[in-house]
Amino acid sequence: MTELALSMADAVRPLIAQHFRKRLTIETKDDASPVTIADREAEALMRAMIADAFPDHGIRGEEFGLHQADAEWVWVLDPIDGTKSFISGSLAFGTQIALLYRGRPVLGLIDQPITGERWLGRTGLPTLFGTQPIRCSSVENLADAVLYTSARDHFDGTQAPRYDRLACSTRFNRSSHDCYAAGLLALGLVDILAEANVYDYDILPQAPIILGAGGIITDWAGLPLPDGRVFDTVLISANAVLHRAALAALKID
Repeated sequence: MTELALSMADAVRPLIAQHFRKRLTIETKDDASPVTIADREAEALMRAMIADAFPDHGIRGEEFGLHQADAEWVWVLDPIDGTKSFISGSLAFGTQIALLYRGRPVLGLIDQPITGERWLGRTGLPTLFGTQPIRCSSVENLADAVLYTSARDHFDGTQAPRYDRLACSTRFNRSSHDCYAAGLLALGLVDILAEANVYDYDILPQAPIILGAGGIITDWAGLPLPDGRVFDTVLISANAVLHRAALAALKID
């Protein structure tokens, strides 16, 4: 199944690349997020490859929804995570693929189609960047940590001040990198990711990558992410000591 994940990422690279830094027709989905022909063509191709290789597997895709969602093995597809970056010509986007076994992610892949960078995580194995094992950073103090988030405007009225308190405690913070930030965290260059109101196809592909590189993933209360399609809050840290410090900064007064 790893080979299928790699093959799908290989197959959609040229498809996505041909649309990169071109003026595309942009549609708005029901959740107000943008979508382009590149998103839809890439997911359609991956779905066809899954159906050909494993017709009994389920699929949960961002663009075309559910197929056999109660199957034992389910693929989660996010053809372009960071569509706003893609549309505006930024490299801070990627293709995300996860494979769930009985609801739990056992394989995760992030692929940057333009640069050729690829992260692969599998349960029980070290995370790979290309062919090389990688580890999260050993930074333990918030004052030394680099914090990323996809977009500050994702935080609601109660979450925003908590995020700001965490941000003020770190060395510096950045936004609008989506899945690429998770890859940087696994490489040891970013130390904390804080997200809110994100979908399963945003986070599930990242989980095996982060865990395989030694990182930690919980919600903002320090609890495991619940089952479901939308996560209210997500906190990803490079190590357990830093994670505890980040949780303390996010704690509700």
